[in-house]
Amino acid sequence: MDDVERRALAWVDASGLCPDEASRAVAVASNSAEFYARFAPAADPERLWVAACWVYWGFVFDDARCDEGPFAADPAAFAALAGSVQRALEVPGPLRTGDRYAAALHDLGEHMRACAGPVQCRRFHHAHRAWLGGVQWQIGNRAAGRMPDLDEYLAMRLHAAGGEPTYALLEIANGIDVPAAEMDSPAVLALTEMAMLVASLDNDRHSYARETGLGQTGQNIVTVLMAQDGLAPGRALREAIALRDAILDRFLALRAEILPRAGAALRRYLEDLGHGIRGNIEWGLRVPRYAGPVGAGPSPVRARVPAQLPWARRPLRGGRDPRRLPSIAWWWRDPAF
Repeated sequence: MDDVERRALAWVDASGLCPDEASRAVAVASNSAEFYARFAPAADPERLWVAACWVYWGFVFDDARCDEGPFAADPAAFAALAGSVQRALEVPGPLRTGDRYAAALHDLGEHMRACAGPVQCRRFHHAHRAWLGGVQWQIGNRAAGRMPDLDEYLAMRLHAAGGEPTYALLEIANGIDVPAAEMDSPAVLALTEMAMLVASLDNDRHSYARETGLGQTGQNIVTVLMAQDGLAPGRALREAIALRDAILDRFLALRAEILPRAGAALRRYLEDLGHGIRGNIEWGLRVPRYAGPVGAGPSPVRARVPAQLPWARRPLRGGRDPRRLPSIAWWWRDPAF
């Protein structure tokens, strides 16, 4: 993993992605190489470092163009930026662009084409486009001063959190190609979406203190439940955890049904969906990006992480049945495989 991190950070430096030491320090604090090594623990290091580079790129782009800066509340401006960045990823061969994010992403696209097949790359391109579309949805809400209800938030969060391209990288990092009949089946789509949403809701919890310090908590599972149901923060957090646990419970049950019938490539993919859920938790509780000090002033917020992390023995039960939420209810309807 150390070699993967060195190669990925060397790429960050060579790409011009971070224009100064301050922005580079923020990128390094994401521990992106560790993050993706947890998702794909058996990956080929010659492919894993490329996946880690995209994670570094994603955190830098998210901070500079999605959560902060002139595009963070301007949907039209972000749409134009997202279109040019996405196209830079898709275009093979030489590309001239004056935008450092587009230039760095284009270079990553070239590295992906060199180490992965066209199906793997195309799946990643589609996932990347879905992420940018989700971010635009989120920025549109922010610009309108609009808080989504829970069902809309979950649908938006599936895309805006970046889970789709993160999990699409599994095929590239592992050097596998899951047959379309398996990957595009409703059951595998449901499992992928469940893994994405569980990780996204965990990220909402990890980032809540950081976003509070930066004044960026407009759209978070906790604030959505507070606004929709009039809940106090502690009760909203409990309901959010219970919802997350119910989704994870369904993920584990459905995956257990599918694994015995899955081909070798799909088995690796489904196992790594689980690695991603667990790895994202452990990374998020300790990474400087979330556990480090945030906010201005002499007393910034700092998360306190115990030396031994406690794990619940059973799901937390809440007052909400996720099967009544239209955007995700189909996960419980025995999707075909």
